Amino acid sequence: MTEQIFLILCLFSIFIIAGMIKGAAGLGLPTTAMGLMTISIAPRTAIALLIFPLIFTNAWQIFRSGNINQTFKRYLPFIIMLIIFVWLTVNKTSQVSDSTLIGFLGFFILLFVVVNIFRNAPFIPNHHDKKAQIVAGFIAGIMGGLTSVWAPPLAIYLAARRVKKEEFVRVSGLIFFIGSIPLLIAYLNQGHMNKELSLLSVFLLLPTFIGFWIGEKIRNKMSEIIFKKFILIIFLIMGLDLIRRAYT
Repeated sequence: MTEQIFLILCLFSIFIIAGMIKGAAGLGLPTTAMGLMTISIAPRTAIALLIFPLIFTNAWQIFRSGNINQTFKRYLPFIIMLIIFVWLTVNKTSQVSDSTLIGFLGFFILLFVVVNIFRNAPFIPNHHDKKAQIVAGFIAGIMGGLTSVWAPPLAIYLAARRVKKEEFVRVSGLIFFIGSIPLLIAYLNQGHMNKELSLLSVFLLLPTFIGFWIGEKIRNKMSEIIFKKFILIIFLIMGLDLIRRAYT
């Protein structure tokens, strides 16, 4: 009983931190939560616990952003590829060892750091946009199915398209939300998402939204540049530690 209470308190703290980063930086919820949870929790269990906070925070982000129909139509190639390859990849995760999943997660977190350090991606002109969406959606789908983290290819694509901040937030929320649905369905079908984990994942909405609210307050008062540098240092350490754990 004591161990269960301790675990719930740890998870509560992790999702407050992850929600703060999401609220302050606009992304980073799955990257933070997965990086911290897999220190003591199996990757598949960690992904199951993340699913409902991932769905509802991005649903809230979509609701606040507006103009969803036009955004959906504009990024349909990316969305289609994401759904297909999240579904195909997540249905293969039962054949992948925990150490491999942890290694993949560490690599993708480091990729997340690199993407956010080097923002000047090559420019993608309009006539290459559809092909770029297909490639980025394919990579994001594989990453998302394996680890529930698909921010790096999306961020690279949006940076290369030179989208404005408001568009970045709107597209990110929509694509993260849509990509979470096949993840949820597959985990339910595979039995990774049982009743207990579902209830705990729903419970973790509370600390996530508390953290999200705090993060928005921090964003309004703290220098965004300093905060993001701090986050990237944390993610760098986290990614390197995950790779160390996977291969030692």
